[in-house]
Amino acid sequence: MTTHTHTASYVEDPTRRRQLGRRAQLLAAASVFYNAIEAVIAITAGLVAGSIALVGFGLDSIVEVSSGLIILWQFRHPLPESRERRALRLMALSFFALAAYVTVESVRALSSGHDPDPSPVGIGLAAASLAIMPFLSWAQRRTGRSLGSNAVMADSTQTLLCTYLSAVLLAGLVLNATLGWAWADPIAGLVIAAVAVREGLEAWRGEGCTCGPTLADEHTLPVAPGEGCADGCCTNLG
Repeated sequence: MTTHTHTASYVEDPTRRRQLGRRAQLLAAASVFYNAIEAVIAITAGLVAGSIALVGFGLDSIVEVSSGLIILWQFRHPLPESRERRALRLMALSFFALAAYVTVESVRALSSGHDPDPSPVGIGLAAASLAIMPFLSWAQRRTGRSLGSNAVMADSTQTLLCTYLSAVLLAGLVLNATLGWAWADPIAGLVIAAVAVREGLEAWRGEGCTCGPTLADEHTLPVAPGEGCADGCCTNLG
């Protein structure tokens, strides 16, 4: 019996790359639109309930908006690869900003012992994001692999971090509402912050999907699937 596997490999054809570039822009625009709405709802609900976690989640959504805008900025250029390094540096800074805020707010929540009010709106928002964000991250990652774009891959990782934050927020809000465990959310938030720092460092160094061309070698032959791709991003869909 033959087993068929679906892969997302680097695409060299110029026409197909233009199509993928437009797809990257559409996905970034969708991310910006959703996260802008998410930010307004989360911050408003957080202020009403006195929830540091919800407000922090809303501010994280603003970081997600900036990430999507960076991708839109990059792919507005006729040669997006020329903006790859700057896009990655900007993406790394947004990761660091996310990590810094989550860390500060988590420590503040733990030290103050503040108990927020239950927030049905926050629980609904976290559940919705937990259902939507994995699919958006998957589409971004698939597109980034086909383009060989570290910036798009970093954006997909940031969307995935939003998924983790959604799970953490949902658990924290539910535990607080049912058991009064206000400390659960900030503890998990510190773990998310550590992951964000790691991803920020990788983006700053330009690590990730390295199978696409750089400005210096964009006219060379593409690498064979699986070669020069330390994380297997060119050969596995993930």
